[in-house]
Amino acid sequence: MKLEGKRVGFALCGSHCTLADVMPSVAAVVATGAKVVPILSEAVANTDTRFGTASHWRQALEAATGTRALTSIVEVEPIGPQQLFDVVVVAPCTGNTLAKIAHAITDSVVTMTVKAHLRNERPVVLAMSTNDGLGLNARNIGALLVARNVYFVPFGQDNPQSKPKSLVANMEKLIATIEAALDGRQIQPLLVSYD
Repeated sequence: MKLEGKRVGFALCGSHCTLADVMPSVAAVVATGAKVVPILSEAVANTDTRFGTASHWRQALEAATGTRALTSIVEVEPIGPQQLFDVVVVAPCTGNTLAKIAHAITDSVVTMTVKAHLRNERPVVLAMSTNDGLGLNARNIGALLVARNVYFVPFGQDNPQSKPKSLVANMEKLIATIEAALDGRQIQPLLVSYD
């Protein structure tokens, strides 16, 4: 497989309701033979919610990857200078993190991961999960669509009647997106339907 032996930083943000949906994707990337290192946002690392405790998610990710999770800015800063990963995946990528990446704000574990990785001209794959993708965050998506070395997992409106501004990545397309990103290409089509 194309990902065998590749080093993948897999960063998870606090879209707590989608963490369970992302876990099979983590396992699928591991199954390709890639070396996967989980990176937890402050929200995932420290917040207990109705969707699971922080310790549950950390333990599940560490068990799935066989690697200790990175949870602080100090731990992820060396990603740049030491060129630790071939690709960084942010899944789920919240609207908050998306906005910070678009504006080069580096004040969290995940945004530092992305900044450190991009400095080496290496690919970052974003799998968004945001309730305002077609609202105020639309401008940030637009900025990142034309940003060098940033690639999106195909996305669409998950519930246009009840949440018309919400956009969610199709996680079934994650591995194909990573492979394309490693080749310097955006997978197409980018927009998917959830009918």
